[in-house]
Amino acid sequence: MPRLHVNVDHVATLRQARREPFPDPVLWALAAEKAGAEGITCHLRMDRRHIQDADVLALKRRIRTRLNFELSLDPEIVAFALRLAPDAVCIVPENRQEVTTEGGLDVLGSHARVFDAVTRLARKGCEVSLFIDPDEEQVEASAEVGAQFIELHTGRYAQSRGVSRTRELRRLERAAELAHTIGLRVNAGHGLDYENVGPIAALPHVEELNIGFSIVARSVFTGVEESVSTMARLVRGRNRVSARRAR
Repeated sequence: MPRLHVNVDHVATLRQARREPFPDPVLWALAAEKAGAEGITCHLRMDRRHIQDADVLALKRRIRTRLNFELSLDPEIVAFALRLAPDAVCIVPENRQEVTTEGGLDVLGSHARVFDAVTRLARKGCEVSLFIDPDEEQVEASAEVGAQFIELHTGRYAQSRGVSRTRELRRLERAAELAHTIGLRVNAGHGLDYENVGPIAALPHVEELNIGFSIVARSVFTGVEESVSTMARLVRGRNRVSARRAR
């Protein structure tokens, strides 16, 4: 059964809307840990649209679980990660115009840059993951550059319905199986919510799910403890009916 890592980016999005000191994503992360989060994820974007440098430093200092730091290949951000030395890093694509991450990292197309970043981050003792689409060539390229993990991009699955969703789920399953066969460990995330998380949590070899927006959005109505604890039960395969009723 996978672990639940909670992404706190959108707590910072709410704060940055007014440039106020609240809500504090660090305090929210501490509450999420108490409610069952087994790790905290944050993404320091180049444009600093939500999480700020000080947030990341405070998270590293104050959380009691594990910090998963999402980053692009931008040299400034990679240098920050090397100084920070979090428990885990996940290299993601980043487009300044996007609302959220729109697809997986092209490991094949940026092989040398990814290899360099993976090597340097691993030397710092970080577990290194690459956020990729469930594509066989990208899975194999991730192993070639020395990543320990892949994080499968579940966005297309989350946006699909019916037969299309079933097809996307099968793609994810095949990618997870291939990754496991060639020695990669597997995480997954993006677009997951209380309705669609169950089949992803049941995929073979998936060790960790990274979920943020749906949990933060629900917490506006129900509070941090309920939103995190309900998702944690879903990830662990329990209480699916009560979650549907709460929507």
